[in-house]
Amino acid sequence: MSALAAPSVLLIDDHPSVRSGIKKAIEVAGMLCCGEAASRAEALAQIAHKSPDAVVVDLHLPDGSGLDVVQWIRKHSQDMAIIVLTMSDEESHLIAAMRAGASSFVKKTAPINDVVAAIRSSLLQPKNFSAPGIVSALQNFEAASFLTPRELTVLQSLSAPGTNSDLAKSLYISEATFKTHLAAIYRKLQVKNRLGAITKARGLNLL
Repeated sequence: MSALAAPSVLLIDDHPSVRSGIKKAIEVAGMLCCGEAASRAEALAQIAHKSPDAVVVDLHLPDGSGLDVVQWIRKHSQDMAIIVLTMSDEESHLIAAMRAGASSFVKKTAPINDVVAAIRSSLLQPKNFSAPGIVSALQNFEAASFLTPRELTVLQSLSAPGTNSDLAKSLYISEATFKTHLAAIYRKLQVKNRLGAITKARGLNLL
């Protein structure tokens, strides 16, 4: 992209209405929609052919994950801006997008101006990941990564019915030991009870 050329943006989403809305917004903002794709296969073909300055990609595509597209791009380009667009509230998806090499992560429920702003900032710093809630997500992910193998086993047992005593017996440990692990899990996941631990664990793809 030259200093005077309008940034080119490829839109990847299987919903025409979503693509249409973003296309109008970026064109008003002085950017060029160089193409649209409704699937992973179409996206990879157009990216290879058109080499856009930025791509806006949905996390969920009919023939695969948008993260596959992100990873493919990063293998071939370190300078292309990649904005992941999704309906997902899960922090694990945000972390996965960052790890795959995305530049920004925006929810579809966000104002369209937020999408345009994410594209602009990503064009300036394509390798600096930004997203609302990233600090909290990283803190939660870091907490989960410090779970010991035994704590992870205890955490996963919580989704089964039964009392602490029942679950302890199923793991062949004493109830006191089970409660000790449970207290450590609550502290690391920053939750107060069993339901909170299960909800947080599911959000982090630990269950």
